[in-house]
Amino acid sequence: MLTLIALVLALLFLPSPWGAIVVVAAAVIDLIETGVFVWWSRRRRRRGPASVGVQSLVGRGGVALDRLDPGSASPGQVRVEGEIWSARASAPVDPGGQVTVAAVDGLTLEVVPARDE
Repeated sequence: MLTLIALVLALLFLPSPWGAIVVVAAAVIDLIETGVFVWWSRRRRRRGPASVGVQSLVGRGGVALDRLDPGSASPGQVRVEGEIWSARASAPVDPGGQVTVAAVDGLTLEVVPARDE
């Protein structure tokens, strides 16, 4: 865009040697700007694809808000990444207990008690 503006200025308003200088300077700035944008986009791509959706919760830790019993018909609740989710556990977990998300079934998380390390 800068090169186009420089061309219009060079053709309509600037005297002979200054018009060429302005056009070359604008082209160099445009090339540098394009190189920076390409470098920036490749730098961000190296981090890998963005993790989105409920499947990105698998492996994350959370806290049980209710008692989670494996035999219970109704799911309890856990807080994962600041959000409250319905959850079922493979082993009993007391309120305040640390859990790890093992799987996602619809909008219900399947959790396991977190291992103490």
